[in-house]
Amino acid sequence: MFTTIRYLRCLPSSNLRCHFSSLKKIWGRRKIDNGKFSIVEPGNISDPQPVPDYIAKPSYHLTGEPIERIEIPEVKNSVQIVKMRESCKLAANVLREVENYIKVGITTDDVDEFVHNLIIRQNAYPSPLNYKLFPKSVCTSVNNVACHGIPDDRMLEDGDIINVDITVYYKGYHGDCSKTFLIGNVDDLGKELVAATEICLNDAISICKPGRKFNAIGDAISQKAKSLGFTVVPAFIGHGIGHYFHGPPDIFHIPNDCPGEMKAGMTFTIEPVLSCGGKEIVVLEDGWTAITLDSARTAQFEHTVLITNAGVEVLTESQK
Repeated sequence: MFTTIRYLRCLPSSNLRCHFSSLKKIWGRRKIDNGKFSIVEPGNISDPQPVPDYIAKPSYHLTGEPIERIEIPEVKNSVQIVKMRESCKLAANVLREVENYIKVGITTDDVDEFVHNLIIRQNAYPSPLNYKLFPKSVCTSVNNVACHGIPDDRMLEDGDIINVDITVYYKGYHGDCSKTFLIGNVDDLGKELVAATEICLNDAISICKPGRKFNAIGDAISQKAKSLGFTVVPAFIGHGIGHYFHGPPDIFHIPNDCPGEMKAGMTFTIEPVLSCGGKEIVVLEDGWTAITLDSARTAQFEHTVLITNAGVEVLTESQK
């Protein structure tokens, strides 16, 4: 959740926060075949869901600013790993429930309320809520929204694809995962994009092990995405996670020369965003919603992984 944005060359050099109306003028001058879908416009945002007093809360729940300062990738001990397994299992279970709930006609605000209540009932806190002042309990990114979509009153339509990004804070630790869902009758290109993104994530996970360089993940994802005919959006990266929501290492999904290697006991997310079109994104004036500059659809999948002595364990694998 909350894929860290790195302002790389993929981003426009100026006016990163744009009015949606100005982008519509750009799209009107372009002829791009990105398949059959509705371009998403920002809707009306309701008030945040309440959190009961008895729920344990992260450091940022009042101010929006986390107090944890993690300088190097953390190698967790056995006690911490047990807590990570618990929080990640909960996040995965919530995401599985979303799959059974989500459908044409509900709003992304409905998804937010559903997720929020599920998490609270498990005596956990929805990690996105008020993190860096994010106003909701989950991110819902539909069609051309690449990441950090704010739930609002837009109804899901037949043919939409939507990424739902779940993070929970449970017993002092965060668990983070996401999935892109098909809503109703999605066209072939949309289906292919979603399938390709999950393949890229799984390929990246499969190479993880002690001694592997972090930057090998970017090579694996970019090569697979290219072979499948899609573009990696480089602005979004994975991150270390634990009692902190975000920390080192930074996990880039494109070729890079960032230093560092995996060690047993490390936990981090891998969360590639793939596009049917170009790699450029722009952040809207709300400071969160990241959309594709060419209005192309994107998909994203995410897991939290643990590096083990034997290789890798996917902590957010859904248990059916």
